[in-house]
Amino acid sequence: MMSLSLIIKREFNAKVRNKSFIVMTFLSPLLMVAMAVLIGYLANVNADEVSKVAIHDKNGLLKSDLKSTEKIKYEDVSAMPYEVAKKHASEGYEGMLYVPENISAKDLATKVQFITNDSPDLDIVNGVEEVIDDKLTKSNFKELGFDYDKIEQAKTKSDIHLSKFSGEETFKEANLIKIIIGGGCGYFIMMFIIIYGNMVMRSVIEEKTSRIIEIIISSVKPFQLMMGKIIGTSLAGILQFIIWAVLGLTLFTVLTSVFNVQMGTPPQQEVSQAAMSGVQLYVNEFLKLPLFTMFIGFIIYFIGGYFLYSSFYASIGAAVDSETDSQQFLFPIIMPLMLGVYVGFFTVIDDPHGTVATVFSMIPLTSPIVMLMRIPFGVPLWQLLLSIAILFGTFLGVVWFASKIYRIGILMYGKKPTYKEIFRWLRY
Repeated sequence: MMSLSLIIKREFNAKVRNKSFIVMTFLSPLLMVAMAVLIGYLANVNADEVSKVAIHDKNGLLKSDLKSTEKIKYEDVSAMPYEVAKKHASEGYEGMLYVPENISAKDLATKVQFITNDSPDLDIVNGVEEVIDDKLTKSNFKELGFDYDKIEQAKTKSDIHLSKFSGEETFKEANLIKIIIGGGCGYFIMMFIIIYGNMVMRSVIEEKTSRIIEIIISSVKPFQLMMGKIIGTSLAGILQFIIWAVLGLTLFTVLTSVFNVQMGTPPQQEVSQAAMSGVQLYVNEFLKLPLFTMFIGFIIYFIGGYFLYSSFYASIGAAVDSETDSQQFLFPIIMPLMLGVYVGFFTVIDDPHGTVATVFSMIPLTSPIVMLMRIPFGVPLWQLLLSIAILFGTFLGVVWFASKIYRIGILMYGKKPTYKEIFRWLRY
């Protein structure tokens, strides 16, 4: 037990004192905020630019229906001959919308051309198609004897008031917050497993190739060495996550203070949702999430998922002599992680309590990701406990098999192992 604690301490200190670890721990939250600001800035860089589009429509079938906006300015060049207009539009215009002279109004759906020097702007193309569709739809209604204007006037848009059986009010975008939070936690788990699992594997490979491991295992058992590496690296990862969480909450608090967002709804004050700002609604909905369960769930599934997958990574590191040789064994490990993310984003979003989402949140190789995506939607306690029990039970079984591979693999040199040979090690 003393040897295991010494190995854990050694691995933990080696990770947290590493310069890249320190830099990334404190820079990552700032980089993420900077990235979000940069994306917002880049999205607004071209906001003031106006795209000029030339229209060559001698019969006037379409040009009167196209209205210039703040982003798109249409200019009529129908007075010019086609070739002259085309050359003129190629210089300084986004493109030229050409409506052939010898077509009827119904041919607008297929005969209109948008000529450009480069790939066309989809906003312009979609806008023109909407105008053509609307024009032809009106024409079809008129031929059928319907008054299109009256039909438009008769259209309404409902806005259903949402609330829970408990009387608590909610809004349509509430699920969006749950999806973002749950998906973010699941994605973080996947990235943590890949990053820190690779750390464990590289650590084993380095010690194996430098023959230091032969000296170490003369003092400790291979199982203790493997568990020490896994636990030490896991503790470093948890420490990094806690620092990120503290920095993230600090940035969140600062931003809500800067933008004067009130935390929570005053209990004795009646405030209608219509009067509340959009940001306030999102903040209130965020505060209604099971934050404590999400935090505890993240820690438990992070530890369980990381321990489970790190056992695989450690056994792979022991079996191979270089990272290049490890590639053939890594793909089967990454596949369940990718499947978990796929299931999470394509099934949990639609039906968080459906059969597929529930089953994959119980399978230990995918539960750390899928269950974390389900928790914001509310998961029965028995499902959480069962999923955690299966996850940690599987970990114990996997670590038993992984220790057999590790025990043999760390002393094997100069030979590329095959799956058949690795399975044979399990019988030793």
